[in-house]
Amino acid sequence: MAGVVLSGITKRYGDLEVVHGIDLEIGDKEFVVLVGPSGCGKSTTLRMIAGLEEVSAGRIDIGGRVVNEIAPKDRDIAMVFQNYALYPHLNVAKNIAFGLNIRRVPRAETDRLVAEVADTLELTDYLDRKPGELSGGQRQRVAMGRAIVRNPEVFLFDEPLSNLDAKLRTQMRAEIKKLHRRLGATSIYVTHDQVEAMTLADRIVVMQDGMIEQIGTPMELFNDPANLFVASFMGSPPMNKLRCELTMGNGAASASLGDKGRIEIPLTDGDAKRANGTAVLGIRPEHVSVEPKGDAGWHKVACEVSLVEPLGSEALVHAQVNGEIFIIKSETTTGLGHLDSIDAFYVHRDHIYLFDAERGQRIGRNAFAGAAQ
Repeated sequence: MAGVVLSGITKRYGDLEVVHGIDLEIGDKEFVVLVGPSGCGKSTTLRMIAGLEEVSAGRIDIGGRVVNEIAPKDRDIAMVFQNYALYPHLNVAKNIAFGLNIRRVPRAETDRLVAEVADTLELTDYLDRKPGELSGGQRQRVAMGRAIVRNPEVFLFDEPLSNLDAKLRTQMRAEIKKLHRRLGATSIYVTHDQVEAMTLADRIVVMQDGMIEQIGTPMELFNDPANLFVASFMGSPPMNKLRCELTMGNGAASASLGDKGRIEIPLTDGDAKRANGTAVLGIRPEHVSVEPKGDAGWHKVACEVSLVEPLGSEALVHAQVNGEIFIIKSETTTGLGHLDSIDAFYVHRDHIYLFDAERGQRIGRNAFAGAAQ
């Protein structure tokens, strides 16, 4: 078993605490992504697992063994960095074999392992080339090959795709996912890109200010966010946020957007009291219609359109509601002309998330919460 367990992990630099008592259990062969904005502590957490940063408090277990006092080279982990960290004077074969040579693995065995890894990563034709003769994607594959050839218990990835262009990032995401399925090794991946997190992870750990905000599968976090930060971070474009005033009546909450509209939301009296009269509506761009609907659950919200971004089969409509930016994702099958002139959009009450305006915590649940998986 090669699970990883973090128990009360804390990191301090002098009096400054940057990671605050994290508890996290990662199962054997699981692919877990740590995601969050710059400075949230995700890379520091990864470096503590690797042994590159000292743990100020808490315990790290890898494969059932406490590794706090064990040197990085003895933890049976391999790390892939953002900057590739290849030796420019060595060819691809020697770069991949470097760790094996340090461990004095016999030459015949080293050659066999390098050939296997090169075949897996489609690098066989490049074994005699040096890093300067390779593309960015090929260099990243060499860096991954150097990690894979050691057959470690745990793979650690520290924003490995950040230096690649958009097309290569998409290609390498697919390659990393296929590689994980083939090798079945426990993997921990750090990124600030929520698209990478959604496409790669078995589970995602959302971090902010050195703490874990929520852990779940990609669709659990997308459909059932615990708070406004998670709701806004997961999704592209991000969730729209509109401040509103709540009043209760007839077993439902009425969310007022001033003269822009009013939305009836099923909500208990207890949940409504948590909002103290003011709340934030969360509405995803893809859950909005620019056409009126007959269902009573749909509500009209007035807006002013400022920009339309065509993206091919769909467009992003940038509108404003009470001075707040609101983005609508709309199909373009009927053309773009009518999108510039809309003065309202329509949302269904089951597609609306409600958050405490002061603390950002989720209030109540919507239809998507039960469907999260």
